[in-house]
Amino acid sequence: MDDAYKGFDSEGFYSALATTVAAKKVTWKQVSAETGVSASTLTRMAQGRHPDAASLAVLSAWAGINPADFVRMPAKKKRKPESLTAISTLLRADPRLKPASAAALEAIFRAAYDKLSDGDGSKNQ
Repeated sequence: MDDAYKGFDSEGFYSALATTVAAKKVTWKQVSAETGVSASTLTRMAQGRHPDAASLAVLSAWAGINPADFVRMPAKKKRKPESLTAISTLLRADPRLKPASAAALEAIFRAAYDKLSDGDGSKNQ
């Protein structure tokens, strides 16, 4: 696959990942052990290949990298995440919440949001 791979800059992502690896003073073997991403996947990424979605997700989480920062799009097409998406992401990442609890809170927020928002995406005035 080429650079047009849905606009994802895999070389830039790998460079940021390599910077994190160096800053943490760990080996790529340790990265593999800590993340569960195979050494062969890491080697393919070093050669410019695109990671699979699961590897991208776990490596992003491990390194604290936002993969959206490596998507090439015209500025006018980039959008901020929807409020409910951001809330859901935070709830599901909260280590104090079980997945079912996070889902229940998400449903509560969604119901309240649907009830209280104007529904057309414009700001309440």
